[in-house]
Amino acid sequence: MKKALVVGIDDYPTAPLQGCVNDARAVAQLLEANGDGSPNFSIKTLTSDDQEVNSDVLSQAISELFRGNAGTALLYFAGHGIINPDTNAGYIVSRDGRKGAWGISLSEILGLANDAYPSIQSSVIVLDACHSGYAGEVAGLPAGSPSPIGTGVTILTASHREGEAAEGLHHGLFTELLIDGLQGGCSDILGNITPAALYSHVDQALGPWEQRPLYKANVQSFVTLRQVAPKVPRDVLRRLLTYFPDRASIYKLDPSYEEDRTNTPELAHIPVDLEHVRIFKELQRCNRHGIVVPVDEEHMYYAAINSKGCRLTALGAHYRNLAELKRL
Repeated sequence: MKKALVVGIDDYPTAPLQGCVNDARAVAQLLEANGDGSPNFSIKTLTSDDQEVNSDVLSQAISELFRGNAGTALLYFAGHGIINPDTNAGYIVSRDGRKGAWGISLSEILGLANDAYPSIQSSVIVLDACHSGYAGEVAGLPAGSPSPIGTGVTILTASHREGEAAEGLHHGLFTELLIDGLQGGCSDILGNITPAALYSHVDQALGPWEQRPLYKANVQSFVTLRQVAPKVPRDVLRRLLTYFPDRASIYKLDPSYEEDRTNTPELAHIPVDLEHVRIFKELQRCNRHGIVVPVDEEHMYYAAINSKGCRLTALGAHYRNLAELKRL
């Protein structure tokens, strides 16, 4: 079982924001279902256009999220974040947040996530707010002190502790990239999307002069937040064992594998083998996703036309090994 609390607050009385409600709704829609439409997270959404997201409401909802049993519990928050310089404590700001009572402390959220294990195997905290990189620090301790992240907890934030969270074209800059990743932009070969992959996706898209995201985790294995269509079907990956008897094998190609003879009329006399064509299409798909590379040619097409071959990359050898271990 997977559950998520998704929060977006625009309507702050003295410092309103734009886009946080849209951020929350877009993230909730993606998390609710996998790419094939199958159920994913059970979602509870709190948005300031729909209800008063005050400190009491927010605190109760976060407490409920990290209570009970679940495989994964995920908190997403888009809104204001602040650090109290007097106490060195970070907060996500509720709609009624004010000096001395800003909202929910990040230390409290982390404490709830830490205490949830093992009833909740994986707790994921995703924050699109200024100063959200404070999450994982201890209130009152100097910046850079050891981070007390409990077992099974992952934190992904839009910025470091001193950073701002900028707006993008239609969403917060961080969430805009997060959405792209959840749609499949950072899925692995099998279509799995993990927090680490989302962080890498956001990190690579932001330059050194822009806000910097932050990722902290204490996990033994990565949790899958969403699944989309695999880049290479599992049955094709399993056939790597047939095409490559060992990881160093070269699969021999020849013109019978390539049915397009438009640019090579001199090869028209060589029959096209339909079974070879089927295999070659699979190998070309593997090539597009870094699993197979041609030998002594730049493109797979010429490897076939010139009777060369193809071989596994390190990534390809990894998936061949998974197939051999019957993990695909």
